Amino acid sequence: MTATSPVGHEISRVDGRAKVTGTARYAADQRVDGTAYGYLVQSAIGLGSISSMDTARALAAPGVIAVYTPFNPLTLYARQGDSAERYVPLQDDTVRFRGQIIGLVVAESFEQARDAAVLVRTRYREDLRPRTSVAAAAPGSTVPSDAVGYPGPPSRNSVLAPGVASIDDALRDSAVVVESTFYQDPQNHCAMEPHATIAEWRDGRLTVYVGAQGPQQYAAALAGRLGVASDRVHVVSPFVGGGFGGKYKVWNDALVTAAAARDLGRPVKLVTSREQVFVLNGHRPALLQTVKLGASRDGVLNAVWHETDSEDSVVGYCPNLPAEVTRGLYKTPNLHFDQRQVTLDLPPVSSMRAPWATPGTFALETAMDELAVRTGVDPLTLRMRNYATTSPETGRPWSSKHLDECYRVGAERFGWADRSPVPGAHVDGEWLVGMGMASGMLTATRAPASARVRLCDDGTVTVASAISDLGTGATTMLAIAAADALGVPLTNVSAELGDSALPAGVPAIGSIVTGSTVPAVQAAARDAITALIALAVQDPASPFHGKNSADVHYREGRLEAGGRSIGFAPLLRAVGDPAVEAVATTAPGAETNRYAMDSFAAHFCEVRVNRFTGEPRVSRFTTVVDVGRVVNAKALRSQLVGGVVFGIGNALLEVNAIEDSGRLAHSSLADYLVPVNADIPAIDTHWLDHPDTVFSAFGSRGAGELTAVGSSAAVGNAVYNATGIRVRDLPITLDKLIS
Repeated sequence: MTATSPVGHEISRVDGRAKVTGTARYAADQRVDGTAYGYLVQSAIGLGSISSMDTARALAAPGVIAVYTPFNPLTLYARQGDSAERYVPLQDDTVRFRGQIIGLVVAESFEQARDAAVLVRTRYREDLRPRTSVAAAAPGSTVPSDAVGYPGPPSRNSVLAPGVASIDDALRDSAVVVESTFYQDPQNHCAMEPHATIAEWRDGRLTVYVGAQGPQQYAAALAGRLGVASDRVHVVSPFVGGGFGGKYKVWNDALVTAAAARDLGRPVKLVTSREQVFVLNGHRPALLQTVKLGASRDGVLNAVWHETDSEDSVVGYCPNLPAEVTRGLYKTPNLHFDQRQVTLDLPPVSSMRAPWATPGTFALETAMDELAVRTGVDPLTLRMRNYATTSPETGRPWSSKHLDECYRVGAERFGWADRSPVPGAHVDGEWLVGMGMASGMLTATRAPASARVRLCDDGTVTVASAISDLGTGATTMLAIAAADALGVPLTNVSAELGDSALPAGVPAIGSIVTGSTVPAVQAAARDAITALIALAVQDPASPFHGKNSADVHYREGRLEAGGRSIGFAPLLRAVGDPAVEAVATTAPGAETNRYAMDSFAAHFCEVRVNRFTGEPRVSRFTTVVDVGRVVNAKALRSQLVGGVVFGIGNALLEVNAIEDSGRLAHSSLADYLVPVNADIPAIDTHWLDHPDTVFSAFGSRGAGELTAVGSSAAVGNAVYNATGIRVRDLPITLDKLIS
């Protein structure tokens, strides 16, 4: 890293001007000549079958081009594991959940398609009672994560100390036992950009403009369902207006759009309504959890027990494994978890920012707060007393862990020493004031990634990888990584991403993009420099022609040898070569099998609860994180604040309750409440500076989802400290706080 490197500084987004001036084109903003418009028809029942669909009036409506139904289907194929859903739309008369796609109207304008869709008349052969309750169906079946198409850690495990026969024996032998059950209904992503698809076929090749968290992965999955080779699908996704896990898989609205465009021989555009997004494009599943903690009278853990029953939609796709953090956060000789899935007749479930860790950590960290109350140990002291230096499940040491420093720094910045352990002791007029804290931990993962670095004869540098920028700052990260590796000004670097034709990139899931991509950019930059030197010593027009390549050195955009120096741009112009480039691929190594790798957070929260109305308000929040080396301080701060806002929403506001009919009751922004500016105080964020050079030579771990983990528990624990009321079913609404 050079003295002028942008790494770690406050760097404004290189694509910021395009976004604030409105010139950034998202999926629905793309313009394709001859576009027709689609609108979906959805089922009005939660389970059953269709006997007929009368489309005559819709077909006769102005501008209507076609109406597709199970009785006039589109050509699509089943391909296990590639689609977000376990069935193929419009191929049979079965209704699997309320709101399922049962038709598509295509017209010359959006308004014509929308108006015609309500003219389709559907008759149902059966209208059955759907399975909608996790609690009524529990316990479910333990399903290994790899058996449901989402490889990951085991779903069930018990680690017992020598001589301990069972986790139940360990709990019985504990002086203090805390047992708590937690429940939450579904939650939704609420990305600012709705799901949109524009599909255009030319000469048997498909171009799709869509918001995709992984352009190449999206192209492969879409190709499989359309029955074409992957190299015949081109996904273009330069800007994505928020994803949070909801834009990773190919949903059925995109499938029917692409199939209709092929059938009609013209481009088709479909933009889902907000209510359709809530139903069709995945949600965090309903979840029932029980946590048992056994400890000594001074709070030293002897046993940790975590069992869950999670909604598994009959149509897929993502199992919920909320004991992810329980497996490794605290030192304990006896550990047990069992993560079960309950199949329900509900819309598809999906990943949602820190998908497993967020709800699982709420349960664990709330139980830890209850243990602190039972033992009379300060919650921060309790966590330090059970601090793990090796993984309780695997015994592996961490590649880098400084959570203890996060605790100390966070407590000092927040003023934790001023907290009273007595609930309701701090009263400010009509407000009860409480403080709570919690830990956060998120698995740090690297994946194979490729990048291209090109040095151009005009003095610019282009860096490219088929990753996506969901508003996270990935575009700027690419540019910073290249500028750092080459020692050139950031203003001279442009980044290309969001295109499946670029070098293989990792999908924007699991906070893996930065940690995986920066090493690839560094490797590509080194290879590009090597290629530049080779050109310099081989081309007769070069001032270094004939020299030994080992004697020619690159430094900050220039080649130097024998007292001579020349920038790469004039060198390229001299030899008549417009550019020199290299593509490199990097991947994690054996270290992944020797170390536990995670990022860590310590959260401290102050809430105020109105004594008369029960209204809870977050008034202060401090978060300190350990994420390795920081690429862009400004972007990291935004990510940390965003994760805390997610946690506050998770704790106090967000719910999409399930009705007996299978309808998700709050599927609009009028009914589904998310935090707005008035709900959020100034959030104090801080990060440590400890590069994790075991994780990668650069030392940067994922941070995008981290602060969503544990922040909701900090809110709930603060509410208890303010009121003495323990709320275990999210969200914590005012009706639960009126005693």
